[in-house]
Amino acid sequence: EVRHFLTLCPELSLGWFEEGRLVAFIIGSLWDQERLTLDALTLHKPHGTTVHIHVLAVHRTFRQQGKGSILMWRYLQYLHCLPYVRRAVLMCEDFLVPFYQKSGFKVRGPSEITVGPLSFTEMFHPVWGHAFMRRNSGY
Repeated sequence: EVRHFLTLCPELSLGWFEEGRLVAFIIGSLWDQERLTLDALTLHKPHGTTVHIHVLAVHRTFRQQGKGSILMWRYLQYLHCLPYVRRAVLMCEDFLVPFYQKSGFKVRGPSEITVGPLSFTEMFHPVWGHAFMRRNSGY
């Protein structure tokens, strides 16, 4: 999945490197709906306005250092610069909801996607690109 989206939409991925070593990364793709469906797990919709954040991963030896929060903050700041992006969405297990809420994500409700016995919470973060705001502000 990671290589698939790195090939299709590398501009929606972000990595954190220390001394040439990848220690954390985010992989995203574009989606053309507000809610995630099973297709969102494998498809990239180039004309979509929703960024689906597939994964935020931090290498185990670098966890509990704030790197995940910082990387997410930088990623969201980057998305604000993309004029076509309106929102970021993700699905996570319940224990991760507070982590994403600290980054400004809001709970949308249970995800329709399940993996075996695992269920997920869908979350969203409004993202209005600065170019979109300028275009619609009269300036």
